[in-house]
Amino acid sequence: MRARFVASALLVVMAAAGCGAGDEQDVVVEGTPPATPYAGPLDIATKELDESTPEALRVASGAAGRALECDREISWGGGPDGWSERDGGDTPEEGLRLYFDLFEPAGPHSGFRVERAEADRVLFSYDVAGRTKIAVVVARDQEERPGWGPETNASCDPAELPASVTDSGDEEIWTDRHGGRVATTTLSSYPGAEHCGWQTAHFLGMGRGADHRQYVRDPDGVIEEELLTSPYDGDAAVPADAHDTGYRYGDWRLWLADDASTAYVRTSDGVEAWPLAKDMVACR
Repeated sequence: MRARFVASALLVVMAAAGCGAGDEQDVVVEGTPPATPYAGPLDIATKELDESTPEALRVASGAAGRALECDREISWGGGPDGWSERDGGDTPEEGLRLYFDLFEPAGPHSGFRVERAEADRVLFSYDVAGRTKIAVVVARDQEERPGWGPETNASCDPAELPASVTDSGDEEIWTDRHGGRVATTTLSSYPGAEHCGWQTAHFLGMGRGADHRQYVRDPDGVIEEELLTSPYDGDAAVPADAHDTGYRYGDWRLWLADDASTAYVRTSDGVEAWPLAKDMVACR
């Protein structure tokens, strides 16, 4: 829980015309401060760890990670990287735009507001129902990087963002049997990349880290067979030991057998068997 903090002033920065994401809408908008704005320091040392656990992401994302108000675990976080002395902006908002240009993050590129403003750092947040789900700290005149630019960033799970935001992206948010949005660290899916010729394939991921499993829908055989534990079957039968997970996406219904070696997806046309990938299949 955050310590209660009353801001002495609310800095409001309106989007300027220019190139890049968010031009059609204000990148930064005026907003009502939450009941408990982030009150901690904005200058927190970061360290990149060779893992993607929630704790490692918090260490890597400094103040941005601490400013989040997630219902679940932190989904992403990072520290200073990727810009040079020619890139720095003249204003905090230009520093935020630089973050979008350099990192091309999934999710909204507009609708952020200033949550905290200090002389050399500004915390921008994207809020849902008054709670911070994405946080970006921009800083002025970092070492060998004059001007304003991104310092740390962090985000909650995409499932905590509105459907109006996530529906425009490639990552598909599933729901549970009660209609609740399921965290992408539990389950998510996405279509194959067109630049790899995989656009007719589909990938479904479950779990996180060492527990991650990936299933593949490949009706046209665009994925090499040796990458999969068994062939895709577009006209399958659900085995007797399979159970309905309760997870839904559109007309898809996910069933799993006890050995979890195949994902059985019920559709309006029948049942498909999506085989388990031997290792993570990714388009390079």
